[in-house]
Amino acid sequence: MSHGRLVAIEGIDGAGTTTQAGRLAAALGERGYDTHQTREPSDGPIGLLLREMLGGAHEPVDSTTFGLLFAADRADHIQREVKPAMARGAVVISDRWYHSSLAYQGNQEERAWIRDLNRRALVPDVTVLLEIDPDVAERRRAIAGRPSELFDAGDLQRQIAAGYREVAGELSRHERIVVIDGAAPPDDVAAAVLEAVSAALGGR
Repeated sequence: MSHGRLVAIEGIDGAGTTTQAGRLAAALGERGYDTHQTREPSDGPIGLLLREMLGGAHEPVDSTTFGLLFAADRADHIQREVKPAMARGAVVISDRWYHSSLAYQGNQEERAWIRDLNRRALVPDVTVLLEIDPDVAERRRAIAGRPSELFDAGDLQRQIAAGYREVAGELSRHERIVVIDGAAPPDDVAAAVLEAVSAALGGR
C-alpha cells in the first residue's frame, strides 16, 4: 500500500516559503506525484484565529498563548487535513511546520516547552529551510505590499533568523533538514528545493 510523505518548507517572513511550496507542488505533480499543498497557521478554525491575532486583532497576546494555539492548530491540522491526504498516498507540502514555533519562541527554555507541546506532531520526511538576510526579506515584503504582522519588526526578524539556524542545528541530528540560500534567483531556489525533496522521496 502506498503511503504519503510530509515535506515542510521553512524560513522567516519574506524568505519565499509560499512561492517555493507552490513551485515544488507543481514540479512534483509533473513527475507524477499526488501532492497536497497546505500551510500553517492552517485554514482550520484555530488557524483562522491565529491569522487574526498575527494581524493585530485580539491584543495583547503573550508568547504562552501563541505557543499553545500554534500547537493546537497543528494537532487539528494533522487530524483534519494532513493525515487524510497522506492516507491516500499524497506528498503533503506544508508552508511552515513546528520548526517555526521553535524558531519564533526564542530561548532554550521556551523551546523545550514548545517541543513538549509538539511531541505528537508528525516529523517531516524532509524540511527545507530557506535562509535569507532579514533586510532582504523585509524589502521583499514591502515590494509585495504585504500588511505588517506582529513578528515583522526588523530586530525581531533577525532574532528569528538566528533561531532558525539554531533549531536546524539542533534538529538535524535526528531529522532530515536541508538549508538552501533563499536569496538566490527564484528558479535556482526552486531547482535546489526540488533536488533536495526528490532525494528524500527516493527520486522519480
